[in-house]
Amino acid sequence: MPIVTGKDSAGTRRTLKAGGREIAYYSIPAAQAAGLGTFDRLPASLKVVLENMLRFEDDGFTVSTDDIRAFGEWGANGGKNPREIAYRPARVLMQDFTGVPAVVDLAAMRDGIKALGGDARKINPLVPVDLVIDHSVMIDEFGTPRAFQKNVDLEYQRNMERYQFLKWGQGAFDNFRVVPPGTGICHQVNLEYLAQTVWTDTDQTGAEVAYPDTLVGTDSHTTMVNGLAVLGWGVGGIEAEAAMLGQPVSMLIPEVVGFKLTGAMVEGTTATDLVLKVVQMLRQKGVVGKFVEFWGDGLDNLPLADRATIANMAPEYGATCGFFPIDDETLRYLRQTGRDEDRVALVEAYAKENGMWRGPDYAPIYTDTLELDMSSIVPAISGPKRPQDYLPLSDAKTAFAREMETTFKRPRDKQVPVEGEDYAMSSGKVVIASITSCTNTSNPYVLIGAGLVARKARALGLDRKPWVKTSLAPGSQVVSEYLEASGLQEDLDAIGFNLVGYGCTTCIGNSGPLQPEISKAIAEGDLVATSVLSGNRNFEGRISPDVRANYLASPPLVVAYALAGDMNIDLTTEPLGTGKDGQPVYLKDIWPTNQEIAELVEATVTREAFRAKYADVFKGDEKWQAVETTTGETYDWPPSSTYIQNPPYFRGMSQEPGTISNIAGARVLAVLGDMITTDHISPAGSFKPTTPAGKYLTERQVAPKDFNSYGSRRGNHEVMMRGTFANIRIRNEMLEGVEGGYTKGPDGAETSIYDASMAYQAKGVPLVVIGGKEYGAGSSRDWAAKGTNLLGVKAVIAESFERIHRSNLVGMGVIPFEFTGGQTRSSLGLTGDEVISIEGLEGGLKPLSIVPCTITAPDGTTRTIELKCRVDTAVEVEYLENGGVLHYVLRNLAQS
Repeated sequence: MPIVTGKDSAGTRRTLKAGGREIAYYSIPAAQAAGLGTFDRLPASLKVVLENMLRFEDDGFTVSTDDIRAFGEWGANGGKNPREIAYRPARVLMQDFTGVPAVVDLAAMRDGIKALGGDARKINPLVPVDLVIDHSVMIDEFGTPRAFQKNVDLEYQRNMERYQFLKWGQGAFDNFRVVPPGTGICHQVNLEYLAQTVWTDTDQTGAEVAYPDTLVGTDSHTTMVNGLAVLGWGVGGIEAEAAMLGQPVSMLIPEVVGFKLTGAMVEGTTATDLVLKVVQMLRQKGVVGKFVEFWGDGLDNLPLADRATIANMAPEYGATCGFFPIDDETLRYLRQTGRDEDRVALVEAYAKENGMWRGPDYAPIYTDTLELDMSSIVPAISGPKRPQDYLPLSDAKTAFAREMETTFKRPRDKQVPVEGEDYAMSSGKVVIASITSCTNTSNPYVLIGAGLVARKARALGLDRKPWVKTSLAPGSQVVSEYLEASGLQEDLDAIGFNLVGYGCTTCIGNSGPLQPEISKAIAEGDLVATSVLSGNRNFEGRISPDVRANYLASPPLVVAYALAGDMNIDLTTEPLGTGKDGQPVYLKDIWPTNQEIAELVEATVTREAFRAKYADVFKGDEKWQAVETTTGETYDWPPSSTYIQNPPYFRGMSQEPGTISNIAGARVLAVLGDMITTDHISPAGSFKPTTPAGKYLTERQVAPKDFNSYGSRRGNHEVMMRGTFANIRIRNEMLEGVEGGYTKGPDGAETSIYDASMAYQAKGVPLVVIGGKEYGAGSSRDWAAKGTNLLGVKAVIAESFERIHRSNLVGMGVIPFEFTGGQTRSSLGLTGDEVISIEGLEGGLKPLSIVPCTITAPDGTTRTIELKCRVDTAVEVEYLENGGVLHYVLRNLAQS
């Protein structure tokens, strides 16, 4: 399907020569010469967005020449001009947790458009969509040579209904490809194979056009590919579906914070240590809703693998993206990973012609800046609850002791014997040490480093502690290729870091169960067990229900903590264990030099390995090829399926949109604190039979061992709405001293949030949720908004919102509001027993309006405050009038 380019009123289309052929492109220098503005000192990341305006300019229908001029004004105004623009990414990337419900919605839209008298075949992705099945493998088996095969077998057994559905989608929809299980994670497959940095396609004239590779992804860590100068960020499945269906992403021209890197990393430090410091600095700076672009001569010393590590964690520092411009290192990586030479030549030629090349004189205008000398980086970890909780490794032991006193309020010396074992559990014991995919396994320097730590420890006679569950889940098969080639996989195996699967495991809650006796001891003693993982997320309740303190660390440090087995040890001064010669072994004894690592990377990470492993990436193994599915333009929904159900969004939908109504007489479903993440709102991990979701499955004869996880059941709204606000660590301030998804029902008694919602909805009572700062932080989890909608919540009132979740709420017809004038739930003394009414929504709501909210206390007294309606754009107003973005798209397609 050719791309549709715009009218190009300013005549910016040009041609360039690369790879022996002429290719059309839209020239930023030509736009400047045409008098549309001064663009030469714009950051490269913003030039990518500007090129999008040039290519799709259509005389003001969606993009006008005034939108283009706004970028010149951005530079003239010191890096600020929050004009609303319509941006069209080149492609969409999905993982299966978020991808399955997106495909479910597309299938439901085919049913919906037929009900409105339209053609089901109109529901197709209009831009290329790649879905990588990577979130479904769980670590049931570990520490043995059979771990990988056993976990894969269980993955297919648990997820066959989902895989049959995805295979149907692959055949039913145009422009939709599926990367089968066992291949790798979406971000690493994207970085190593799918991404091209500069894309080409034919347009409606039949000409070949070059343009920057851009995307949105249904995983917040889509930003990883920013390290390869590909502009992409995470959106909820709701936004991604709209983009797939031809809707431009409505956004404001962003501010761009320039992060200058100088110097070079010193001996003994890793990219993970660097990124954890970057996360801390940018969180302190405040970059939510902004682009971050890295520049400075330090980039000359930063391999692309390290850049991707930093870019991956943009959601952790709160930015929309963490972009690295195109330079010589970009070209080197494209060659190393097997891209064609013609593509590499095009990337270089295009970047230089269109002002996107980082040369020695690269010094753009930025909205704001900060700087870091990389020679100042020290070994570090982050935890126990947030990625920005940065700790130099030398402070880790004392910091954990402080957390035990102030946060967990538990003694550290309590010992609980483990049945059948010769050791006891105590707070601080590391029960999970996981080299998990996403942030670090795309980085051969830290993976080879981890292997060398294992090799040296093995040679000295060290082993993991027996209570530590160890795992290695690479992000692609290339990692196994170079670990095998270097002989390091054998060393990792020897201390328990056997391959457990290619997928996102521990950092999304797929860590699997602990040994039952260990789990029992932790529960009996109410102990603070810990995990150490090389991922990007360590929020409460995310990693394992048995683990309260979670720490992010580099892969080599994950290995070191598996050997030590305890957070109460200072790895910088105390021994990790005793060697076979009876002598203490310290971290410095097993830490490899940078030269050792670099030599092995050079010898084993080859272009041939990448080309071989990605030669037939969509084919899958015998298991995938054996998956049987239905055919047809609409899906034959299996009524007994507990994984895939037709969602209720489009039932009874009218031909015409409605209007936005005031909210009258609403009750409060929950009062929540600061930094409530999408994990709190819509957990992805395991759940118990006593939960509403567990009861639902039990009633349908699903055994607890087959519950799988919330994330794997995102295609079934019945499970997911029961799991909304059901995180085991969430705290509803309406109840004192209670953790988990509980609230007060209409009768004032404690009950589950799901049961309270059903009772209120049966009475026709609307609901609101009250929150604090950074409401909805974390993953781009569409079910955090979908579940909120299905629970009957009409509005969320918070102090501030994280970008993706705010957008998702609007996309599902839930209105986000912010307190004004410094007011908060605490300053207002809200208990959750109040009645809330919000006016000013009817009769033409304007973006970012200030509206009155009346709060009626239980004794009948009232007060009125002002709220800021965080419906940010005119398009979002239309979405609300239609009941959500999917309803908006469906009506438009039905009438076209």
